[in-house]
Amino acid sequence: MDILIKVIQLFLCFTLLVGIHELGHFFMARAFKIRVEKFYIFFNPWFSLFKFRRNGTEYGLGWLPLGGYVKIAGMVDESMDKEQLKQPVKPDEFRAKPAWQRFLVMIAGVTMNLLLAVVIYIGICYTWGDSYFSNNDARWGYNFNDAGHEMGFRDGDRFVTIDGEPVDNIRTLLNDLLITESGRTVVVERGGEQVAIRIPLETLIRMRQEKAYDGLFTLPAPFIVDSVASAAARDAGLQPGDRIAGLDGRTITDFASIREALAEVKGQTTMLTVIRDTDTLSLAAAVDGQG
Repeated sequence: MDILIKVIQLFLCFTLLVGIHELGHFFMARAFKIRVEKFYIFFNPWFSLFKFRRNGTEYGLGWLPLGGYVKIAGMVDESMDKEQLKQPVKPDEFRAKPAWQRFLVMIAGVTMNLLLAVVIYIGICYTWGDSYFSNNDARWGYNFNDAGHEMGFRDGDRFVTIDGEPVDNIRTLLNDLLITESGRTVVVERGGEQVAIRIPLETLIRMRQEKAYDGLFTLPAPFIVDSVASAAARDAGLQPGDRIAGLDGRTITDFASIREALAEVKGQTTMLTVIRDTDTLSLAAAVDGQG
């Protein structure tokens, strides 16, 4: 059954390619008022499964699934009908048209196949194409490793430009930063302001040699309250949508670090720095024995 399905798919794909090709010839011939005698899907030696005539053209469905064809008056094509060329030239025939029109009719099939390839490629990219995380979506900036801190980055910085070029695809950022023959000037957004960080070439070379670029930056996961489930959270005044941004005066932006900080104050009361809409609040919260 699988083999039969693949064979059917092969013939259908072949028919689609040929059918689109022949449609190109058909439409271009009609555009120049050239008589189209036949347009068939599949070939029809001896008989047709289905056919009808409209506006001087016979449309039909053949029984031999090998693509299809279009028969243009005054043109020797797959039908190899040379007898028509012995007749006087008629004004609606292919051979009666100027060279540039004949040329366009002849290349229309290939052009349609090219357009089909572009449409298929767009469809593949849209459905299964490469996706990446955009730097513009890094609302909370990035956390940096020790090498990043030594270069001048701070946790929460968000990239803006590298040597004046905007940063978009984070997956290519390391190459953009490291593959260079000179130092780099990186502009980051820090606390609502843009800060320029100049990185010497020697530092970049050392990073490449020591592979310190591994884990240079990571996306922080902010501690945002989804729902208030515990009595301690309710008593503290936390609300869904609150973002916890610090503990006991320390600025901490990511979920993992806040969890570690909470574990250090088990059974105690801590002051939470909470951002609610545009307001920054300080809330006293009791931390249970599990942190």
